Amino acid sequence: MTLTLNQIRSQFFKFFEEKGHKIVPSAPIVQKNDPTLMFTNAGMNQFKDFFLGNRTPQNNRIANSQKCLRVSGKHNDLEEVGVDTYHHTMFEMLGNWSFGDYFKEEAISWAWELLTEVYKLDKNRLYVSVFGGDETDGLGLDNEAQNIWKKFLPEERILAFGKKENFWEMGEVGPCGPCSEIHIDLRPEKEREQVDGKTLVNKDHPLVIEIWNLVFIQYNRKSDSKLVGLPNRHVDTGMGLERLVMAMQSKSANYDTDIFSGIISQIENISNIKYQRSSSKQDVAIRVIADHLRAVAFCIADGQLPSNNGAGYVVRRILRRAIRYAYSFLNIQSSFIYALVPALVDKLGENFEELTAQVELIKNVIKEEEENFLNTLEKGIDRLTQVVKQTDSKVISGKVVFELYDTFGFPVDLTNLILADFDKEADMVGFEEELQKQKERSKSATALKTDDWVELIDDKVEEFVGYDKLETKVRVTKYRKVSQKNKSFFQLVFNLTPFYPEGGGQVGDTGEIVSSVESVKIFDTKKENDLIIHFVEALPEQIDALFTAKVDTKKRLNTARNHSATHLLHHALRNILGKHVEQKGSLVASDYLRFDFSHFQKIHEDDLFNIEKMVNDQIMENYPLNEKRGVPMDEAKEMGAMALFGEKYGDTVRVINFGDSVELCGGTHVKATGNIGYFKIVSESAVASGIRRIEALTGDAAMDFLCKNISLMNEIKHVLKSKNPLKSIEELIDKTKKLENEIESLSKQNAQNLKGELISKIENFNGIKLLRQKVDLDSKSIKDLAFQLKSENTQIAILLVADNNGKANLNLAFSDDLIKNNGYHAGNFIRTLAKEVNGGGGGQPFFASAGGSSPENLHLVLKKIEELL
Repeated sequence: MTLTLNQIRSQFFKFFEEKGHKIVPSAPIVQKNDPTLMFTNAGMNQFKDFFLGNRTPQNNRIANSQKCLRVSGKHNDLEEVGVDTYHHTMFEMLGNWSFGDYFKEEAISWAWELLTEVYKLDKNRLYVSVFGGDETDGLGLDNEAQNIWKKFLPEERILAFGKKENFWEMGEVGPCGPCSEIHIDLRPEKEREQVDGKTLVNKDHPLVIEIWNLVFIQYNRKSDSKLVGLPNRHVDTGMGLERLVMAMQSKSANYDTDIFSGIISQIENISNIKYQRSSSKQDVAIRVIADHLRAVAFCIADGQLPSNNGAGYVVRRILRRAIRYAYSFLNIQSSFIYALVPALVDKLGENFEELTAQVELIKNVIKEEEENFLNTLEKGIDRLTQVVKQTDSKVISGKVVFELYDTFGFPVDLTNLILADFDKEADMVGFEEELQKQKERSKSATALKTDDWVELIDDKVEEFVGYDKLETKVRVTKYRKVSQKNKSFFQLVFNLTPFYPEGGGQVGDTGEIVSSVESVKIFDTKKENDLIIHFVEALPEQIDALFTAKVDTKKRLNTARNHSATHLLHHALRNILGKHVEQKGSLVASDYLRFDFSHFQKIHEDDLFNIEKMVNDQIMENYPLNEKRGVPMDEAKEMGAMALFGEKYGDTVRVINFGDSVELCGGTHVKATGNIGYFKIVSESAVASGIRRIEALTGDAAMDFLCKNISLMNEIKHVLKSKNPLKSIEELIDKTKKLENEIESLSKQNAQNLKGELISKIENFNGIKLLRQKVDLDSKSIKDLAFQLKSENTQIAILLVADNNGKANLNLAFSDDLIKNNGYHAGNFIRTLAKEVNGGGGGQPFFASAGGSSPENLHLVLKKIEELL
């Protein structure tokens, strides 16, 4: 019987549970506490601190299935996805870990046992690789791994490879070590008889593939490239679930497995195109869409919405790649990817609750992104078509192609397809030059050099005491220098700290450390994995001194007010709008708070008033802070605390309770809700489809806001000389409308009077009627007049210009016969005319308008039209 995806995953968990491993959930796919990563790109990311010795694991043996994304940085597979049948953006990585417990013997033996005895894979189709050594690092062949493998395989199927293939490194610095890969040959027997599988290992053959990598982490790569031994040796294995399922289900491509088959079937139905499992553009497009849907859906579910920067930009880029493949090769020119979400959830929702619980949100966000980008594509095509018509050369400038790419988000491959229809081509060398310039600008702005830590005191655990103390004695245990552009600063780690690090939406504390001889400002506090890092402009002169760490108490109090207010706001939103409301992001600063949440429409003013009132009612009740630390997760949920999707929680959590509000939270809070003072909503807006945002003030900031608005209201009363300003303003609006109507009526009458005079000034120019005059009318009246004259005449060109309050105003209209017979285009003409008055404009073939800053040159415009005609 062929096992399904879910059965294969379950068997992996069962096997390692029986080997004494604790099965843990996947960490979020979006990274929040690691400055070196935007996304989780390997199963080991969440365990990095265990390898570095910054944290001690509760369990030395762990196994899980980790959601991973590889589209940026060192691991960038994006452009391969869909072109071949085995690369993916998002993938599931099955893994088992040992933190200072077992090592190569057990890792290799268990891997062989699972693959051959549990999964029943053919032993004769398996090959393994070991690290062959590297002279630069002074490392030799991994004899230990090779000898263990000899117990299971003949020596000719144990292959030695170099550092590139068989030495795993997380990045330029960090934990690393030799690895041993297991490869499987899935080719038909006839092919295997003709070509020995060992000659195809690591040769990118689609059917001779790596399925499991056993990494033996025993070194730490320093910034000077030297290797130093880690305190303990660890095991980190990663098996791509997609490739394993392909082997288990006897398929020749990942996309033929039950992971993707349901989604591909839906794409076939929508596009009316049959998936042929080929390398055709249509099949590539189908694979791209199936893969990218999964990646984008998981990112949204974990709280990362598409945006124009950071991780959000990567998500937008993935989704737009799917949209343009559908647009270009499946001829789908309307939103549809959102409709595939239910098929995805049907397959993966059983194991990933975050998908099941947020189906509508994921669909709405994807649909809005699709519609926006399709609109962008239309604008880009219009712009490109204009460029083609205005360019005599067969080659379109690389700068123009880059402008379309950079400004409109228009894909360069789509540009090439459209140009081919016009028998033109893009200057790709010029485009690449412009693209490289942009990359260099971006790299220069963000380039960061981090030195190695300088250890002063051997201290494994940095205790956070900031919930209870804002001032305490500390020592610096280690420091490092960080350089960016033309400036540098230092990062300090203490033996314990009262400074709260940025996290959970809350900004990091600031303050100072003071010794008997000096004071050093702490300008920020952040968390790198589980290490709290304090930022200073310069190192203390006596770095080994005993310091008093002092948090900026005013800033901390204001930040705590805002953080506690977000909890009360979340509670009020769920009570007034409904239980569908869930937090989707927040920013808790000292001067204001921002709260993003799921809700599918603009909040009515009455509801907004009631939400604000409910928060203030909770403040007036002065509910005391009921804080519980170290609560088991299951117990916290029984208390009513809601875990947020996209957040990473440990085995035990901190529960914050104010009245009926119960939340899991690691942030700082007031001792009682009355300390918040007052809560005032200042804005409510949309962030994305299905996501709303409230910005609000508390404490002194809220009172300042109210005082300023009361003062403004008093000024308005004074200016209006009225105790009822609303009534006075309504009367003024009515009066203004009446006056505007009178002006419009007079302008129309004036235009009609002018019309007869203008008709008498129509001249004959090369066989067509030409009316060119400077008039004293507003732009609306000029446009109405031009349309009247155009409709009443044939073979006519109308150019009416005006000086409106020191600004040049140009209006050009052509009768339909001139457009058809002479090829005139008012929009193209007006751009040239506008240059005479230092301006710009555009429009349709029949009418266009422009403005400019030099009305004194209007006479040049009236002359220039002759040349254009």
